[in-house]
Amino acid sequence: MTDIAVVGGGPAGTACAALLARGHDVTVFEEHPRIGVPVQCAGLISDAAIRLSGVSPSFLATVYGAEAVFPDGTVVEVRSKKPKARVVDRSELDSLMAARAMDAGAEYRTSERVRSVGVSDGVVLEHPSGTTRADLAIGADGPASVVAASIGNNAPSEMIRGIQADVRVGMDRQDMFRMHLGSEFAPGFFAWEIPCGDFTRVGLCTSWSAGPPAPYLKHLLSRLGYSDKVIGMSCGRIPVGRRRTMSSDRIMLVGDAASQIKPISGGGIYPSMMAAPLLAEVASSAIAENDLSAKRLGEYDRRFEAVVGRELRSGARIRRWFVRMDDDDLNRAGGYSARQDVRTVLDTMEIDNPVTVIPKLLRHPSVGIRGMYTLLRCLI
Repeated sequence: MTDIAVVGGGPAGTACAALLARGHDVTVFEEHPRIGVPVQCAGLISDAAIRLSGVSPSFLATVYGAEAVFPDGTVVEVRSKKPKARVVDRSELDSLMAARAMDAGAEYRTSERVRSVGVSDGVVLEHPSGTTRADLAIGADGPASVVAASIGNNAPSEMIRGIQADVRVGMDRQDMFRMHLGSEFAPGFFAWEIPCGDFTRVGLCTSWSAGPPAPYLKHLLSRLGYSDKVIGMSCGRIPVGRRRTMSSDRIMLVGDAASQIKPISGGGIYPSMMAAPLLAEVASSAIAENDLSAKRLGEYDRRFEAVVGRELRSGARIRRWFVRMDDDDLNRAGGYSARQDVRTVLDTMEIDNPVTVIPKLLRHPSVGIRGMYTLLRCLI
């Protein structure tokens, strides 16, 4: 028996465990033998997300901007004088966060994949070593969350497929992230090259309708000359569309399990780090009040929407525009983005909230009208 069962030992679940273990009996169930392995993340995160994690991982690289490569070969560089993001070792980040949670009193049980979750007058979790009862279950078990499935009628509204490879070649520019747009490499999303010191992380995501992403990655690696230099590979699904709810009777969801994903970039660490303290505060209060009903725990949904929801909704609208663009539309957007006055505005883009650059573009006296014209050409 435990007060709170956290299913999933990644950053989202661990952040919640670290906060809740200060006043409650918390057990974390992690399906893999080691925390942080395998790595299923590009590792590109902001300083704000690192601060919210509560730990200080080492950096493989510091990124000041990005190069966008459009289908016709146009390259647009966006750069800032200040760091835009850090490339971290996700395995180290996860391990440091887990150690912090254990120091707070959380118990970790590895190689324990939760197979089912049942709710009645408590929560019953079935896993390889037996059955555990808890007052509250927190689902942090990724896009195929067993905990989220227990709620019913709660699938993400959109899922994309991702795949990436580490190649034993250092990227030519260690301070820039490179993205490739277009149907050749990443229909419905984008491909990336991320500097990681003496190796490079090359990956991509595709819309679900585009089929398995492996052939696209094979083609991209070949085009970049990396086919024979792969030293590791990972793949997975990313829920870029929201779920109907993040809470139910005795159930709360966080991270990928809650579809707390930025629809434009597919990144989830920052939203989940924002969500963790909100979840912990609501859960602690609800336990103290002996009220773990869906209505009471729904305060978490409402608070998350107030803090992060607007950004995610705006990102979802932009994603809907993006998936309607073909390569010709993207090339027009690339030509527009190459303008110096446009790039000056794009330089202000923030990795955690990229949608804020849109109003800036539209307010710019020489950019707004042309930008609206370009957008309408892409969408009509």
